[in-house]
Amino acid sequence: MDHGNDDELTKVHPDHVRVLRIQSFAAGAFCVIAAVIAGLIFPPVRWYVIALGAALALFWIIRLPARRYAHKGYMMSGDRLRVARGMLFRRDTVVPFGRVQHIDVTQNPLERFYGLATLVVHTAGTHNSSVALAGLKRADADAMREDIRRHIKRETL
Repeated sequence: MDHGNDDELTKVHPDHVRVLRIQSFAAGAFCVIAAVIAGLIFPPVRWYVIALGAALALFWIIRLPARRYAHKGYMMSGDRLRVARGMLFRRDTVVPFGRVQHIDVTQNPLERFYGLATLVVHTAGTHNSSVALAGLKRADADAMREDIRRHIKRETL
């Protein structure tokens, strides 16, 4: 099912890349530590293994978050929210406001530092019953929550 062109999607805030890079640092550090340990266990290939681990870490920390950001977007229309994300495994979710049960706006410490937030839309059902949209400015997430809430309120009256 085609929900439209990706060109019409709104990108999340660019600071989301910074948050993703900081979050990816732990995985990158793990690659370097694993490479150093492997280099100590197998001395003949020590520098090759450490260089490979460092290259993987740099890719994980610098390039991968930028690619994840480039493949994430959303579109909010009068009666639905569309969230698309993913590079290899693309997920394109459309949430009709009529199915929304409640809406959360969350922030972890990094998001709070950068003024970002995650909009979480909970729907009826059990399978894929919530959709999270990270990387929004806090004010935008609050405004989107209020728009969805107003739509839900209109439908229940």
